[in-house]
Amino acid sequence: MKPLSEAELLAAPQEDYMSARQRDFFRNRLIAEEQALVEAAHETTRHLQENEATPDWTDRASSEEEHTLELRVRDRERKLLKKIREALQRIDDGNYGWCAETGEPIGLPRLLARPTATLCLDAQERREQRKRQFGD
Repeated sequence: MKPLSEAELLAAPQEDYMSARQRDFFRNRLIAEEQALVEAAHETTRHLQENEATPDWTDRASSEEEHTLELRVRDRERKLLKKIREALQRIDDGNYGWCAETGEPIGLPRLLARPTATLCLDAQERREQRKRQFGD
Protein backbone atom coordinates (compact mmCIF):
# COMPACT_ATOMS: atom_id res chain seq x y z
CA MET A 1 0.00 0.00 0.00
CA LYS A 2 1.28 3.47 -0.96
CA PRO A 3 2.31 5.69 1.97
CA LEU A 4 0.03 8.61 2.81
CA SER A 5 0.90 12.12 1.73
CA GLU A 6 0.36 15.07 4.08
CA ALA A 7 -2.69 16.11 2.06
CA GLU A 8 -4.19 12.60 2.26
CA LEU A 9 -3.45 12.49 5.96
CA LEU A 10 -5.24 15.77 6.59
CA ALA A 11 -8.16 14.82 4.33
CA ALA A 12 -8.80 11.53 6.15
CA PRO A 13 -12.07 11.21 8.07
CA GLN A 14 -11.95 11.74 11.84
CA GLU A 15 -12.65 8.05 12.50
CA ASP A 16 -9.33 7.18 10.78
CA TYR A 17 -7.39 9.08 13.48
CA MET A 18 -4.22 7.13 14.29
CA SER A 19 -5.04 4.30 11.93
CA ALA A 20 -2.20 1.97 10.95
CA ARG A 21 -1.50 4.07 7.83
CA GLN A 22 -1.38 7.28 9.85
CA ARG A 23 0.94 5.72 12.43
CA ASP A 24 3.16 4.49 9.57
CA PHE A 25 3.22 8.02 8.13
CA PHE A 26 4.49 9.44 11.44
CA ARG A 27 6.85 6.51 12.04
CA ASN A 28 8.49 7.16 8.65
CA ARG A 29 8.69 10.90 9.33
CA LEU A 30 10.25 10.33 12.77
CA ILE A 31 12.73 7.76 11.46
CA ALA A 32 13.83 10.13 8.69
CA GLU A 33 14.33 12.92 11.23
CA GLU A 34 16.21 10.54 13.53
CA GLN A 35 18.54 9.49 10.71
CA ALA A 36 19.20 13.12 9.76
CA LEU A 37 20.10 13.97 13.36
CA VAL A 38 22.40 10.97 13.71
CA GLU A 39 24.16 11.87 10.46
CA ALA A 40 24.57 15.47 11.65
CA ALA A 41 26.11 14.20 14.88
CA HIS A 42 28.56 12.03 12.91
CA GLU A 43 29.41 15.02 10.71
CA THR A 44 30.12 17.12 13.81
CA THR A 45 32.39 14.40 15.16
CA ARG A 46 34.28 14.24 11.87
CA HIS A 47 34.52 18.02 11.72
CA LEU A 48 35.89 18.26 15.26
CA GLN A 49 38.44 15.52 14.58
CA GLU A 50 39.65 17.32 11.45
CA ASN A 51 40.32 20.49 13.41
CA GLU A 52 43.86 21.63 12.90
CA ALA A 53 45.65 23.57 15.59
CA THR A 54 46.50 27.01 14.31
CA PRO A 55 49.25 29.21 15.75
CA ASP A 56 47.23 32.40 15.29
CA TRP A 57 45.29 33.01 18.51
CA THR A 58 42.47 34.90 16.77
CA ASP A 59 41.93 32.07 14.29
CA ARG A 60 42.03 29.60 17.15
CA ALA A 61 39.49 31.63 19.15
CA SER A 62 37.19 31.81 16.12
CA SER A 63 37.49 28.09 15.56
CA GLU A 64 36.77 27.33 19.22
CA GLU A 65 33.72 29.62 19.15
CA GLU A 66 32.43 27.79 16.05
CA HIS A 67 32.92 24.44 17.77
CA THR A 68 31.16 25.66 20.91
CA LEU A 69 28.18 26.80 18.88
CA GLU A 70 28.15 23.56 16.91
CA LEU A 71 28.25 21.51 20.11
CA ARG A 72 25.40 23.56 21.58
CA VAL A 73 23.29 22.84 18.51
CA ARG A 74 24.16 19.15 18.72
CA ASP A 75 23.16 19.08 22.39
CA ARG A 76 19.71 20.41 21.45
CA GLU A 77 19.56 17.81 18.70
CA ARG A 78 20.54 15.09 21.18
CA LYS A 79 17.56 16.06 23.32
CA LEU A 80 15.32 16.02 20.24
CA LEU A 81 16.68 12.59 19.31
CA LYS A 82 15.56 11.31 22.72
CA LYS A 83 12.07 12.74 22.12
CA ILE A 84 11.95 11.13 18.68
CA ARG A 85 12.84 7.74 20.13
CA GLU A 86 10.17 8.17 22.81
CA ALA A 87 7.62 9.06 20.10
CA LEU A 88 8.58 5.94 18.13
CA GLN A 89 8.05 3.91 21.29
CA ARG A 90 4.61 5.50 21.75
CA ILE A 91 3.76 4.47 18.17
CA ASP A 92 4.77 0.90 19.01
CA ASP A 93 2.76 1.02 22.25
CA GLY A 94 -0.32 2.47 20.55
CA ASN A 95 -0.25 5.71 22.58
CA TYR A 96 1.02 8.01 19.84
CA GLY A 97 -1.26 10.88 18.90
CA TRP A 98 -3.12 10.92 22.21
CA CYS A 99 -2.63 13.62 24.84
CA ALA A 100 -0.69 12.33 27.85
CA GLU A 101 -2.67 14.64 30.13
CA THR A 102 -6.25 14.42 28.84
CA GLY A 103 -6.30 11.30 26.64
CA GLU A 104 -7.81 13.37 23.82
CA PRO A 105 -6.43 13.39 20.26
CA ILE A 106 -3.44 15.70 19.85
CA GLY A 107 -4.54 16.41 16.29
CA LEU A 108 -2.92 15.84 12.93
CA PRO A 109 -1.96 19.47 12.23
CA ARG A 110 -0.13 19.67 15.57
CA LEU A 111 1.61 16.35 15.00
CA LEU A 112 2.68 17.45 11.53
CA ALA A 113 4.18 20.60 13.02
CA ARG A 114 5.71 18.79 16.00
CA PRO A 115 5.76 15.00 15.58
CA THR A 116 7.15 14.52 19.09
CA ALA A 117 4.22 16.32 20.78
CA THR A 118 2.78 14.55 23.82
CA LEU A 119 0.10 17.09 24.72
CA CYS A 120 -2.89 18.47 22.85
CA LEU A 121 -2.85 22.20 22.24
CA ASP A 122 -5.14 23.01 25.19
CA ALA A 123 -3.05 20.97 27.63
CA GLN A 124 0.18 22.50 26.30
CA GLU A 125 -1.24 26.01 26.72
CA ARG A 126 -2.31 25.21 30.30
CA ARG A 127 1.17 23.89 31.06
CA GLU A 128 2.83 27.00 29.62
CA GLN A 129 0.42 29.25 31.55
CA ARG A 130 1.26 27.45 34.82
CA LYS A 131 4.95 27.76 34.02
CA ARG A 132 4.60 31.52 33.47
CA GLN A 133 2.57 31.91 36.68
CA PHE A 134 4.52 29.66 38.99
CA GLY A 135 7.88 29.26 37.28
CA ASP A 136 7.63 25.44 37.31
